[in-house]
Amino acid sequence: MDASMPVSIPQLAVSIVLLLVFFFGIGFILNMILKTTWLPIIVYAGFVAYIAFQMKHIHLVDVSWLIAGLVGAVASGWTIQTLRVKGYKMF
Repeated sequence: MDASMPVSIPQLAVSIVLLLVFFFGIGFILNMILKTTWLPIIVYAGFVAYIAFQMKHIHLVDVSWLIAGLVGAVASGWTIQTLRVKGYKMF
């Protein structure tokens, strides 16, 4: 495999969707259990900072994975907040 493209395009597409769904699910569960809205985003930001300082070379694929996780975490916070505004007591 070429060093400039660590994964193929289908692998990249599937991994982006999986990361988005994974971080949405984890963030949604954390929001329900801890009754906080934006805690998963704060935790994810710390995770991204740790990863960024550990890596010497960050490729476009790595950035796309980090952005997909961030989008999932933000979407979970937005979803929980919307459900609370609409009156769902569980959230």
